[in-house]
Parts: sequence; C-alpha cells; structure tokens
Amino acid sequence: MAIRTFQYRLYPTKTQEQALQVLLDVSRNVYNMALEERKLAWEHEKKRIDKREGYLLAKQYKKTFIQAKIVHSHVLQVAIEDLDRAFKAFFRRVKNGETPGYPRFKSYRRWDSIGFKQYGNGFSIDGRRLKVSGVGRMRMRWHRKYLGDIKTCRIIRKAEKWVVNLVCETADPLPLPPTGRVVGIDMGINALITTSEGEQVHNPRWYGEAQAELRRKQRTFQRAQMGSHQRKKKLLDVQRGHHHVKNQRKDFFDKLVYKLIHTYDVIVIENLKIANMVKNRHLCKSILDAGWGYFKRRLLDKAADAGREVILVDPAYTSKCCSNCGAIFEGLTLAQRWVVCECGLSLDRDHNAALNILKRAGRVREPERCEQSQAWFRSPHL
Repeated sequence: MAIRTFQYRLYPTKTQEQALQVLLDVSRNVYNMALEERKLAWEHEKKRIDKREGYLLAKQYKKTFIQAKIVHSHVLQVAIEDLDRAFKAFFRRVKNGETPGYPRFKSYRRWDSIGFKQYGNGFSIDGRRLKVSGVGRMRMRWHRKYLGDIKTCRIIRKAEKWVVNLVCETADPLPLPPTGRVVGIDMGINALITTSEGEQVHNPRWYGEAQAELRRKQRTFQRAQMGSHQRKKKLLDVQRGHHHVKNQRKDFFDKLVYKLIHTYDVIVIENLKIANMVKNRHLCKSILDAGWGYFKRRLLDKAADAGREVILVDPAYTSKCCSNCGAIFEGLTLAQRWVVCECGLSLDRDHNAALNILKRAGRVREPERCEQSQAWFRSPHL
C-alpha cells in the first residue's frame, strides 16, 4: 500500500471561517501550554514529558475552557503530536552535532493548520462538501478525484485562503514501461539542469523576476500604521506574492520531474549538500531560488512510485574533471563556461559535469586515460 496526499481548495462562509479560526486558536493555545509544561519540567526537575502526558493536558484544557469544549479532541491531540515531532527533530539534530533552535511558542501568524486523525471521527466527505466537527459543511473545489481510502486530513490557511490535505491509503502504483535510457544530470544556476545528452533547461529565476515587485509590496506594508486595517491588507498582499512564486516553482518542477521519469529508466544526480552551499552569501539567494532541494525530493518520490532508479553520486570535481580522459582542469572558476582538454574534448562545462556524474554511477564504460597529464580550459568568448 502507498500513502498519497490530495489537496483541495476550501470555500468556507464567513461564519465557518470564524469557526475555523476558533479551532486554530484553541489548538495553538494547547500547543503553547504543552511547550511551557515541557520547558518548566526540564528546567526545574530535569524531567522529560512525552506526548501521553500532553494528551492529559489537552483533555484538562478541553474541560476547563468553554471555547475548547466545541473543539474535537483530535484537533488538540494533533497539536500535541506536532509538538512531540518538533522535539524529536530538535534532539535528533543535537545528537548529529548541529545547532538547532529550541521549539518556539506559536503566535497567531505562526499557526496555520489543524488536523484530524481518523476519517469519520471529526471530519468526513458529505456529498461534494467537507464536513468538519464544529464548523459544518464547507464547499470544496473538486478539481480531481482522490484515490483510495481517506485516513487523515489537515486544514491549512494560506494567505487567508483555506485548503485541505486529504491523506489517503492507495494501492501501490504500477511501474512505468521501461525505456532503456539512462541519464546523468548536473544541477546549476544559469542552466537549471544539464543532461548527459547535452539538453539544458533554462532557469526561470522565479524569485529574481518577482523581487522588485515583492520589495515594493514589502515597503508599502512597512509604511502602513501598526494595527490598522490597511496594514493587514498589505501584509496579505505580501504573502500572496510569495505564495505565487512558490507555486510557480512547484508547478515547474512537477512538470520537469514528470518528463524525466517518463523518459529515463535510471537518473543519476549529484548528492549536493545544499545547507553548506547556501553559506556562501554571494550565491545563497540564487541557490535557494533554483529549488534544488525540492527537485531532488520530488524526483526521489516520483521515481519510487514509477519503478525508476535514482542514483546519488559524490559531486566533488564533476566540473573540474575531463569526462573523456579524467584529467583535472586546474584553476577552473565559475566564470569559465567552456572546457577544452588536450585529449580533444571540447564541451560546455555543465555538459561535461553531467557526463562525469553518469560515469560515477558506473553506467558507462570508462575511456582510456590520455597520456597528457595536464588539461586546460577557455571561455567560449575568447
């Protein structure tokens, strides 16, 4: 069996939107109370509290506060589980030698979702509408049919718009028919990807193109009076601008991954350490805008569903090594976009890197190393 998530747009009425806000406020309060309880227990008694004790806290909160009595118990339990997941991630990163931030208290602007743990217990599909305990029947946009059996759901507020994620258990997808083709892919900034076959995909630079407009919206928001209705409107305008950029990037990569999965049986990519690469302040914004991390995750997920193989290889010296003879291009910088070797190779550096990536997966025969010990490079403009 496989787990798939289907997202749909919700159209709550004004009354239903107020009820959803109550669910958000109550679940956020439970999260913050449970976080404070864990924090104080550790500071005063060096005691760790697990989620079972958090469930008891949520139960007591539901009995004590009138507003919480109309909220389904699963909403509060999911908030406790979210906190428990945050602490597990915190301790895992500490164990790995990283420096993570301690789980934070959530403000109104930092808490945008509620969850239900079991279909038919707090939520259900009633005709073409989503029925939620304490809210009622909300209109949905059914742009596609969900598959399998609904298990859980999460309702999310995105820039004052509402969506629901239905998590379904489906049958294992059938593998795609074999194509007999293998490809190596080099990820970059000028060209988003370059394949070992020489094909390049242009980088749309979504954030870079929208940056001037986003800056203008941000300045307008900052100039608005604190607490005013106008400031809330301008904040919403900023949020929608960033969501638009995010959706553009997501849509582009979904289509690109679909094409790659249906074209190749084996896809070889670099196992880039993006967290280390973004420490370079000159390239940080461009790397994050390129969306390499999302592309990698999406490719791995879709390849597993389609029965394709994705191989991750060491990215070291893929650009500085001749793909024909193995000689090293000493002193090669990012400014040089074309490489020429004494063995006769003359290629775009990204195409050369993609060939090296493919070779490192052991999918092509290694050529004989040329007798020349030195390689050199030049710019295509010289």
